[in-house]
Amino acid sequence: MSDTPPPRPDGSSPPAAAPHHEITPASYAVLGVFVAALLFGLWGVWQVVGDRAPGAGAGQARIEALEQRVATLTRSDQISREANRDLQGTLAERDEEIAALRADVAFYERFVGSTAQRRGLTVHQLVLTPRTGQAWHYTVTLTQNLNRGAVSSGHLRLSVEGTRNGRLEQLDWPALRQDPDAADVEYSFKYFQQLEGEILLPQGFEPLRIRVRLMPSSGPPVEQTLPWAEVATTPG
Repeated sequence: MSDTPPPRPDGSSPPAAAPHHEITPASYAVLGVFVAALLFGLWGVWQVVGDRAPGAGAGQARIEALEQRVATLTRSDQISREANRDLQGTLAERDEEIAALRADVAFYERFVGSTAQRRGLTVHQLVLTPRTGQAWHYTVTLTQNLNRGAVSSGHLRLSVEGTRNGRLEQLDWPALRQDPDAADVEYSFKYFQQLEGEILLPQGFEPLRIRVRLMPSSGPPVEQTLPWAEVATTPG
């Protein structure tokens, strides 16, 4: 029997069958070369990535080092600013101390200098500073340069005039000290002396004037009355 297909009804010959290809050893060789090339390419990519990894680590380390340096410089700047602020405060305090010393020198020159005006026992200054509640702190400065080198001694007491409930009232030294047996303040100096202490005003009392009475060991008493508003400091 023949393998030739019968003719078509239209008389044409049927198409020839597709040729059958067989996998030869050469095809295997080509496939092997392709796989080897693919593996070689992957190995090359891995090498490139591996070579770049240490560089990336070094860059990260440099960034961290720079960040640490920035933090150190920032802290150093902060410390410098704080030190400068403290220095400015110290200088301001020194300026205040120098001004106070100069005022003291001028004060001494007025009373012990060769051209100083001679004056007997007197109240040079009185300052009242508010404390808590109705309490007040007083600072009295006494001076004398009439008798150079002579010691002035005696006692001091204060009294305050004011109003309470619409009526005039005077508080003597025991009332200001809230002690009926309150002792006078003693003084003893050649040229000047500061005396300090506390007084207490009753509730509802409005002070108007304060009187300083000096009772020297020898000689007549010395009194000086000052307006409260002029000697009392306001809370700062």
